[in-house]
Amino acid sequence: MTNKAATASIIAAVGVVAVIGTIAAVTTSKKASDDGGNMSTSIKLSQLCSSTLYPAKCENSLTPVVNESSNPEEVLRAALQVAMNEIGAAFAKYTDVGKGAADKITLSAIGECKKLLDDAIVDLKDMAGLRADQVVVQVNDLRVWISGVMTYIYTCADGFDKPELKHAMDKLLRNSTELSSNALAIITRVGQVLATEVVGTIEDLPNSHRRKLLSAGVFPEWVSSHTRRLLQIPGGLQKPNAVVAADGSGNFKTITEALNSVPKKSTARFVIYVKAGEYKEYVTVSKDQANVFMYGDGPTKTRVIGDKSNKGGFATIATRTFSAEGNGFICKSMGFVNTAGPDGHQAVALHVQGDMSVFFNCRFEGYQDTLYVHANRQFFRNCEVLGTIDFIFGNSAAVFQNCLMTVRKPMESQGNMVTAHGRTDPNMPTGIVLQGCKIVPEDALFPVRQTVPSYLGRPWKEYSRTVIMESTIGDLIKPEGWSEWMGDLGLKTLYYAEYANTGPGAGTSKRVTWPGYRVIGQAEATQFTAGVFIDGMSWLKNTGTPNVMGFIK
Repeated sequence: MTNKAATASIIAAVGVVAVIGTIAAVTTSKKASDDGGNMSTSIKLSQLCSSTLYPAKCENSLTPVVNESSNPEEVLRAALQVAMNEIGAAFAKYTDVGKGAADKITLSAIGECKKLLDDAIVDLKDMAGLRADQVVVQVNDLRVWISGVMTYIYTCADGFDKPELKHAMDKLLRNSTELSSNALAIITRVGQVLATEVVGTIEDLPNSHRRKLLSAGVFPEWVSSHTRRLLQIPGGLQKPNAVVAADGSGNFKTITEALNSVPKKSTARFVIYVKAGEYKEYVTVSKDQANVFMYGDGPTKTRVIGDKSNKGGFATIATRTFSAEGNGFICKSMGFVNTAGPDGHQAVALHVQGDMSVFFNCRFEGYQDTLYVHANRQFFRNCEVLGTIDFIFGNSAAVFQNCLMTVRKPMESQGNMVTAHGRTDPNMPTGIVLQGCKIVPEDALFPVRQTVPSYLGRPWKEYSRTVIMESTIGDLIKPEGWSEWMGDLGLKTLYYAEYANTGPGAGTSKRVTWPGYRVIGQAEATQFTAGVFIDGMSWLKNTGTPNVMGFIK
C-alpha cells in the first residue's frame, strides 16, 4: 500500500469509527427517549463497580443512592455526585495542610489547591447535570473531563515540596481521587456497552444526523455559526474585537486588559490581536472565558515574558507566564517565554488546561518544565518547544504535529527529557503524541550532545503514556531512548511506543526492555492519530488550523 493510500484508508477508517459511534449514540438516545429519558441498557450496579479500581468503595458509596435496577446513566450521575461531595468536603479542609506555614512555596501551593479543587467541583457539577441523551452522546467527552478532574486533584498535592505536607494532602484527597476514578471507570464501561449495541445502518438515521455524518466534520456545541465562518478566514483578514499594543496604538496596552473585556460565559468567538512587542505580564485566559482566539505578528515578534520559578518560591503550576484555561482557546503566531533559566528549576512558560485548545505557529521557551500540557484535549501545529528537563509535561491528551522540539544545554550533571507524561489511571484517555516532529539540539548543546544524556521521556506517573511517530530523532537521543523516573516506578504499567521514526536517533534495537515499552505497527498507531486520539474529526478540522487526521507519510 502506498503512503497516500495508507493515509486515505486511515482517514476513511476514522470516519467509519465516527459513524459507528454516532449510530450507537443515536440508537441509544432513541431508546432513552422511548424510556422517558433513561437508557434502556441494563447493567447491574455490582457489574459496573466490578470494573472500577476500587469496587468496594464504589458499592459502599453508591448503594445508598442507587440500586440494582438503576440504569447506567443514573449510576454514573450518582458516581459523579458522590465524587463532587467528597471533593467539597476536602475543599473545606485543604487549608489545614500547611496551616501556619510561612514559606513561600507552601503558601503558593495552598493558593493553587483552592483554585484546582474549585475547578474540579465546577466540572463535576456540570457533568452531573447532563441529561441521559447527553450522557450517551458524550461518552468520550466525559472520559476526558473526568480525567481532568482527577488531574486537578493530584496537581493540588504535587504543589507541596515538603514530603510531609504532600503526604498529608494526598491523604486528605484520597477519597476524592478514588471516587473520581470510579466514575471514570463507570463511564468507560458504559461506553464499551454502548459500542456493542449498534443496530441498524446509516440509512436508519434521521436525515439531520445523516447530513452531519456526511459533512466535513461537525462543530461542537460551543462553536457558533458566526465562529464557523470566522475560523475559515485567514488570520490576517479577521477583524479583532480587541487590539493590544505596548506602544499604545491599540485598544489596550496589556493582554490582561484585553481579556478583561471578554464577555463572561459567552459562546461567541472573541478575537484579540496582539501586536509585535514584549509583554512582561502574567496572563490567564480564565475558565469562564471560552472561545478566545488570540493571534500575534509572529512567535519571535509578539512575546509574553515572565520569570517565576520554583527556586523563586512558587509551586510549579504557579510559575506559568501564560495560562489557557478557557475551553476552545486558539492561538496563532505568538511566543511564550520563562526567563528563569536552568538554575530556576521548574519554570513554566505556557500552561494549558482548556479543552479543545489549539496552538499554531507558536514558540514556547524555557528550560525545565517549559510547556505544561496540564489536562483535556490539545493540538499543536508548526510550533517550537525549547527546554531541558521534562520540558513537555502534564496529563492532557495532546497531539503535536510538524513541531520542532529543541533540546537545550542543561546545567552540569543534568540530563534532558523531552516529555514527562502524568497519567495516573489506566482508564484515562490521555497521552502525549509527537507526530511528524523533529527532535534536535540547540547550537549550545550540539558540540556536547554525545556526552549530555538526552531521552525521549520518563514516566512522571504510574501510567505515563507517550507515542513518538513519523518523527525525525537526532543523534542526541541515547540508544536506550527512555529514562527511569524513580527506580521501577511505572515501568510495567506505562505505555511508551515508537512508530515509523527516522533519523540517527531513531534506531530501536538498543531501546529499553521495560514491559511497557513497544515498537508498534500501523494498526496500533492509528489510535494515536489526531482524528481518533483527540476526536479531531469532530472539532479540529474546523479551527482553521492545518492538520492531518491520519498518518502524515
